Amino acid sequence: MRIILGIDSGGSTTKIVGFNGDINIGALQVKAEDQLTSLYGAIGKFLNTYNIPIENVSAMVLTGVGSSFIDRDIYGIKTYKVDEFNAIGYGGLYVSNKKSALVVSMGTGTAYVKAKEDSAVHIGGSGVGGGTLIGLSSLLLDTTDFSLIEKYSQNGVLSNIDLRIGDISKDRISFLPLDITAANFGNISSEAKKEDIALGILNMIYQTIGLLGIFYVKNDDIRDIVLIGSLTKFSVIKDIFNTLELLHKVKFIIPDGGIFATAIGSIIYYNRFLKES
Repeated sequence: MRIILGIDSGGSTTKIVGFNGDINIGALQVKAEDQLTSLYGAIGKFLNTYNIPIENVSAMVLTGVGSSFIDRDIYGIKTYKVDEFNAIGYGGLYVSNKKSALVVSMGTGTAYVKAKEDSAVHIGGSGVGGGTLIGLSSLLLDTTDFSLIEKYSQNGVLSNIDLRIGDISKDRISFLPLDITAANFGNISSEAKKEDIALGILNMIYQTIGLLGIFYVKNDDIRDIVLIGSLTKFSVIKDIFNTLELLHKVKFIIPDGGIFATAIGSIIYYNRFLKES
């Protein structure tokens, strides 16, 4: 068996997938203090976890900011680089089984890529993303542990944090229901707990990311918005984006495997455009 490894190397986290032809044989991620340690650690862990001899790896395909630190073949294996926005676009389409979509990669920041079967175009971005979650959680929750933030947010009460339209008006404003957010963190209760704050942080981040995506497709024929990246793992994401769907007539898709979509996309791009005959 000849394996291709797709590697999405971020600031400190490396996500890696392996394909045998068109078959995804596995995926995992590794965190470390720096990009190179994380990248090489991910390769070693993947090969060990899935019991793959290194001589069975025919190519490695890198993407992400950490790939800039690699300027030669890894372990003597032919190593390629794929532009991150191409990897995001093609990976988002693959994991969502769509032919066209706006793919939203929620990493440290957020990137928006308009993707079709034959193209992936970066149309914008935002500094709001996972880095925002880590920073605000460190300040307000005294933690950067995603699992703890998830636990807190599941029991949060948003009305203890956000100002809603119903708090300032007795009637609906245009088509907006009374429970829609008027101001994130605009109505913090003296009784607000860490659970409420965690939910408020996630709600603010998701609403910002979602609304930017809606604005990007407003004058486009694309109505599918595919969400990928590490921020897709929080359970409150579905309720927040479902509300945005109903208000703005778009479809948010949170596919299984979205955390590894960019790594997958690097392989999809390689197979289509870089693979040597």
